[in-house]
Amino acid sequence: MEMRGAMLEVTEADRQSLQAWVRGGNTRQKLALRARVVLLAGDGLGDVAIGKALGVSRLTARLWRNRYGEGGLAALQDMPGRGRKASLPVEKVEKALVLATRPPAGRTRWSCRTMAAHLGISKSAVQSLWSSNDIKPHRLDSFKLSNDKRFEEKFWDVIGLYLNPPEKALVLCCDEKSQCQALERTQPGLPLGIGHVRTQTHDYHRHGTLTLFAALNYMDGRLIHRTHQTHTHREWLQFLRQIDRQTPADLQLHLIVDNYCTHKQAKVQQWLARHPRFHMHFTPTSASWMNLVERFFRDITQDTIRDGSFSSVKQLSDAIIAYMAERNANPRRYVWRADGQAILEKIHRARQKLTERADTV
Repeated sequence: MEMRGAMLEVTEADRQSLQAWVRGGNTRQKLALRARVVLLAGDGLGDVAIGKALGVSRLTARLWRNRYGEGGLAALQDMPGRGRKASLPVEKVEKALVLATRPPAGRTRWSCRTMAAHLGISKSAVQSLWSSNDIKPHRLDSFKLSNDKRFEEKFWDVIGLYLNPPEKALVLCCDEKSQCQALERTQPGLPLGIGHVRTQTHDYHRHGTLTLFAALNYMDGRLIHRTHQTHTHREWLQFLRQIDRQTPADLQLHLIVDNYCTHKQAKVQQWLARHPRFHMHFTPTSASWMNLVERFFRDITQDTIRDGSFSSVKQLSDAIIAYMAERNANPRRYVWRADGQAILEKIHRARQKLTERADTV
C-alpha cells in the first residue's frame, strides 16, 4: 500500500499561508481542504495516504498536488467565471441596492422579505445582495455630538489629567448612577447548567430606586462611594465631604464630573470655595463617555444590578456595597489609551456629514 510519495516542494512562505488558511475561521471549507492536501504532500505523503487522512479520493489528492506544483497558491483558488451564472436581471439588482437606503412610505427600513416582495425576487437573493455589498438596514447605531462651544478646551483638560496626572494630587472620576431599581422577579428562575441557560421571569415587582455616588481613583482603581434614595445637591455635598475625609489632606483633588445641575448649584460652589484643594473639571456637554467612572457603572450594572432580584431597596444597597468592597479589595484600573487627536478628527468628520445632510434636506 502506498504510504509515501515524491515530496512536493512547498516554500516556507507558502506553508505559512496554507496553515493560515487551515486555521482561519472565515476560510471556505473547500479551500481549507486543498491547503491540507498540499501540506501533507509537502510532508512526503502519497496520494492514497492523503486521501485516507482527509477522507477524499486519491484522484482529488493528486489533482490539488499537481495544481499547486504547476501554479502555486493561486492555482488552489477557484478560477473566475466558474459556477452558476447570475440569474437576476440587472435592473432588479440595482433597485435592491439603491432602494435599501430609501425606506418605503410609512416604514423606517426595508426588510429582506418586504424588499423581496416589492421586487419579485427571493428573500435569499436580497440577503445575498445586501451582504455582498455590506448593506445592513437592520442595524442602527446611536450617536450624540456635543454642541458645547468650549468642547476642545474641556476635552483636552480632561484628557490631560489622564495622560499626565498632576503630582501630589489625586484624579477622581466622579458621577452618580441614578435610578438603580430594586426589582424582584415574581418567581425564582433556574440557575445556569449544562445544556440550558439561566432563566428569570419577564415580570417583576418594583420596590423603589436608589442613587449610587462613586469617585474612581484613576491611578489605582479604588472607589469612594455611598448610596442615597434621593439625588439633590444635598447628597452631592455629603459625598464631597466624604471624599474630603477619606483622602489624604496634603493632596490636591482633581474631580472629573459632568454638567449635571447639582454639581454647579450655589451652595456647592460656596462649599468648594471654602475647600480650595478641590479642583473641578467638567466634561463637555453630551460627552460623559470621557468620564471613566461610566465604565465602572457598566460593570456593576452587568454584574449586580440589572439581572438581580431584590426584595427591598436595602437589599439592593447591601448588594452594591458588597460589590464595592470586593472591588476595592482587588482594584482594577481603567486606563485611557485612545488618541485624543484621532477622536477630534472623527468628531469633526461627523459634524461635517451632519452639516452636509442638513444642507440636502
